[in-house]
Amino acid sequence: MWHMEKVNRSGFRRKLYHIIFESETRSGKIFDICLLVVILLSVLVVALESVNSFRAVFASTFFWAEVAFTILFTIEYILRIYSTPRPLKYIFSFFGIVDLLAIVPTYLTLLHSGAYALLIIRVLRLLRIARIFKLTRFITEGEVLTRALRASITKILVFLGAVSTVVVIVGAIMYLVEGPENGYDNIPVSIYWTIVTLTTVGYGDIVPHTTLGKLLSSFVMIMGYGIIAVPTGIVSVELARSDKAPVANRVCSNCFTEGHRPSAHYCYNCGASLVDPVNTDQVI
Repeated sequence: MWHMEKVNRSGFRRKLYHIIFESETRSGKIFDICLLVVILLSVLVVALESVNSFRAVFASTFFWAEVAFTILFTIEYILRIYSTPRPLKYIFSFFGIVDLLAIVPTYLTLLHSGAYALLIIRVLRLLRIARIFKLTRFITEGEVLTRALRASITKILVFLGAVSTVVVIVGAIMYLVEGPENGYDNIPVSIYWTIVTLTTVGYGDIVPHTTLGKLLSSFVMIMGYGIIAVPTGIVSVELARSDKAPVANRVCSNCFTEGHRPSAHYCYNCGASLVDPVNTDQVI
């Protein structure tokens, strides 16, 4: 009798885990879609509540809507902790912290009304939308982009170092050429002007007045167009080299990383086995 009860409870937790944490099944997809609808509505309520004209008319409605949203998110948070085989891992994971922050502000408003504005952090939960409709194509593209950025980071850092050197040199020259009488009060201010000019932002709060200064600024402007294209080219090359491998919406029960290959048996992030979180004899 006790064994049957344990098996039933284990099966319920396994089913609950797949519904809440996975989106490969129909029930999991429906759960995620409903969750996103509730998140969007809660964010909309917070945004509308900040408008004085709406708050004056619908203050009571906003309050009870927020109470309802908080209760739903609290139940969901508890179910996530209950269904996962590693509760602490989930609690301190990125989404675990975001899920907690989605409900904490409402309780904090009982102590301080200013905490209500923090509810807008719920918009972070919309990051789950990447796996709602089994959009593995976007997960694949995200992995390719991540690999390309990692492969490019060293080259980009060297490039930024060279640009920083140029910025300091040009800034110092502009300070000597223009001087405080033309708004270049010191070298840091001149460096600020160089960065603004080099990035083609051009605020116009500081402009050169001398002929040599205008000539130098023209050189910096032209150089800016070339400099902007370099990081793009570096990343583009790495993107061309990256291969696209098919991935699925499988979630590691140890570190909660998503987007593993269909044939993978181990998590690419932490190395944990991609097996059923409750019944270790079955692969997810």
